[in-house]
Amino acid sequence: MTLFLSISSNLAVRKAAEELREWGRSRQSLGIALVYGPVSVEDRLYHAKCPVEQRSVTALAGALEEIGARWKVLDPCEPDFIVELVEYDVVLSNLHGPYGEDGRLQGLLDYLRVPYCGSGVGASAVAADKILCKRVMLALGVPTPGWHVWTGGPTTWNGPPVMVKPPFGGSSVGMSLVRDPADLPSALADAAGDEGASVLVEEYVSGTPVTVGLLELPGGSVVVFPPLATEAAGADFYDADTKLDVDSSGTVTVRAADLAPDALDKITGDARILWDGIGLRGSARIDFILAEDGEPYVLEVNSTPGMSRDSNFVVGAAMVGLTHTDVVLAMLHEALARPPYDVPLPTPAFAGTTRAREAAVSP
Repeated sequence: MTLFLSISSNLAVRKAAEELREWGRSRQSLGIALVYGPVSVEDRLYHAKCPVEQRSVTALAGALEEIGARWKVLDPCEPDFIVELVEYDVVLSNLHGPYGEDGRLQGLLDYLRVPYCGSGVGASAVAADKILCKRVMLALGVPTPGWHVWTGGPTTWNGPPVMVKPPFGGSSVGMSLVRDPADLPSALADAAGDEGASVLVEEYVSGTPVTVGLLELPGGSVVVFPPLATEAAGADFYDADTKLDVDSSGTVTVRAADLAPDALDKITGDARILWDGIGLRGSARIDFILAEDGEPYVLEVNSTPGMSRDSNFVVGAAMVGLTHTDVVLAMLHEALARPPYDVPLPTPAFAGTTRAREAAVSP
């Protein structure tokens, strides 16, 4: 059973931080593949709109420099991606959405037997699929706003406002707050995209967005960061442009959440239930909405939290005395301390097959 540490466990967290820093000093020749590229819609938007200095990959590169590791950014859109990948000791992924965060990259790395930071195939797949994750929340008894799945066809709705969400992807990309029934068809079409995917239609709960980070420390204990409240000025909800701060306006306020004891216990308790129930590891961030009546509801689970210097996850880590580099060290330590996925698979032979296969399917 997982040992969870809270902010009151400051002595244990400080001890773990010192252990991580000592471990890092002995791993300066470690080869780290920092995986980043415009694969998903979310990552393409992030790459196109987010200022370079605010990107997670920029902050992660700085941390790897501070550690003194041998590292390189590897773009999965490049033909030599897999060939280069196997030359490194461990993978630190900065991909979000389909192919990076949903278990597919993790499955590839398991097959290649390359250690990687964060959750495995199953937990990544559950967390990334908003509809599947809702079903798991219900099975675990975790409160979440009411919802249904739209799979196409006509719509009739005259009820309260709803959030319309694509099943995959984060940063609120493709998400809409619908207050007028006349706006629902276009919101559903936007969320379904060209593939006509199923769409999550969720009851809109008015309140304060709250997020909680969790980080696995040496020995397998998991520290639960203090909940943070996020407030977005000038937006109906915490939408994509607000999260990316595309105009560097700083319209989002992040602060320690002022919670009643009962709400704090519920939020941190539900975060722990989801960590164990989904099988998360390494790091995660869980998003809640604190309703106006003081009741918290889980919205989403993020198995690959954003790691920019000012991200909610990093701010939460700082509140328990962990620096950005400490967090990166913890993620790397967990990946390398994990028992390897070792089954009798052949060692992949590349020998130019990637380019030959691409040439064969090119128009």
